[in-house]
Amino acid sequence: MDVTARLMTLPETEHVIAYFHGSSPEHLEMLGVDPTRLPPADAWRQRLSAEYNRPLEQRAIILVSWLHNEEFVGFSTADKIVYGERANMHLHVMDAGRRNRGFGSKCVCETVKIYFEVLKLKVLFCEPNAFNTAPNRTLQKAGFRYLKTHFTVPGPLNYHQAVTRWVFDPSQTGNGSMSVI
Repeated sequence: MDVTARLMTLPETEHVIAYFHGSSPEHLEMLGVDPTRLPPADAWRQRLSAEYNRPLEQRAIILVSWLHNEEFVGFSTADKIVYGERANMHLHVMDAGRRNRGFGSKCVCETVKIYFEVLKLKVLFCEPNAFNTAPNRTLQKAGFRYLKTHFTVPGPLNYHQAVTRWVFDPSQTGNGSMSVI
């Protein structure tokens, strides 16, 4: 499976905006996203453009593109960034036909490497909706460790919900590497 993860270009952020604005209310609910919290597309573009004008180590959000045979199939974002320390990641396989087929696990492994390198992280967290089994399985396969299930608002687009908190901490893997998928 030819899957690639790399830092997202500014033009590719249009995929992110289109994904959220084009998703059904049911899909957004599964993700834990509150449609009323989606910024208007133009405002979102302006915010992302401003972020891309800042150095990576000063950004509030980092985006990673996921490609299968050079086709954009999904993405990850990192936020709640404390450069040199920690960040939270989010993951999305956009094409429903590619979900539950191993794309996410491979992309997450590559994405984790990017976040640790670019942000000089010590730990990386992810808090998917507790009732959305796909990302929870994906994180486990990618070497994340379960911490707890709790109620929170995991990001600016989300409502208060049950989430499963996962952590990737290379110091606890023994050899500092990802699990092999």
